[in-house]
Amino acid sequence: MAITSAPQTHTPIQPPSNGIQATATVVRADAPDDGRYVSKADYWAIYYDHADASYEWNDGYLEAKPSPNPAQYNLYLWFLFLLKQYIQVYRNGELMGLETGFSLTVPDLKLPGRLKETVRKPDIAVIRHDNPVVWGDADRSYAGICDLCIEILSDSAKGEIERDTKVKKAEYEFAGVQEYYILDAGQDYMHFYQRTAAGVYTEIRPDQEGIIRSNILPGFQFRVRELHQKPRLELLALDAVYQPYVLLDYQASLLRAETERRIAETERKRAEALEAELAQARAELARLRGTTPSE
Repeated sequence: MAITSAPQTHTPIQPPSNGIQATATVVRADAPDDGRYVSKADYWAIYYDHADASYEWNDGYLEAKPSPNPAQYNLYLWFLFLLKQYIQVYRNGELMGLETGFSLTVPDLKLPGRLKETVRKPDIAVIRHDNPVVWGDADRSYAGICDLCIEILSDSAKGEIERDTKVKKAEYEFAGVQEYYILDAGQDYMHFYQRTAAGVYTEIRPDQEGIIRSNILPGFQFRVRELHQKPRLELLALDAVYQPYVLLDYQASLLRAETERRIAETERKRAEALEAELAQARAELARLRGTTPSE
């Protein structure tokens, strides 16, 4: 994505005097504008593509996306690779990420009955091809509502946990995100939600084998335990759960190699059988002649 540098000086507008206060935040060296009140126009113009930090926008306030630790980053990569394999095979949607955001109008959890605007940048998202809003090739944000959003749980502070597990869950649910996955490297907050016809999230429960199956992405399935184990894709390609979409070319090459091995083995056994028949015939002929087979 293109990165633009923010101006060195900027005077923020004052927050509204309606009793809404920003959540107290600790100044972060990596995201010094976290908690700053800015207009939505300034957010899109200055902070959406900030050169030094990744910010979301929540009802006027900047919210810095926390940096992942190695366990969180590796979980993100593993699941992204898995989902990419699915999209490449089924071709029913587009992957969205790389700090791409979309706008939502949602209820304010702090002031019941009030609506607010937010801009969220899910860690991973999918936009189905039948989504009524197309994500254009040149678009650097998405004007519609994503069909699937995935957040890798940020857990360095209580507020970060609540943001993923409560705030974003409520926002995605109301806005119409059909499925929402919270992937937790620490395992305590792992959840998979699907939106009912009534617009309410319910848990997607794993079956007896621990398999989660997506409804919005037919054929996308995975075992929960493997989110922690993160096996290599080459191993998943040998597993019936993943074989429909993981490393199909690799599977085909293994099949070709196995077919060639079986053909070679069949030919070897056929040659050995023929040699045995010839040896037996030579022995029988020698017996009839009264000589040894070598004479």
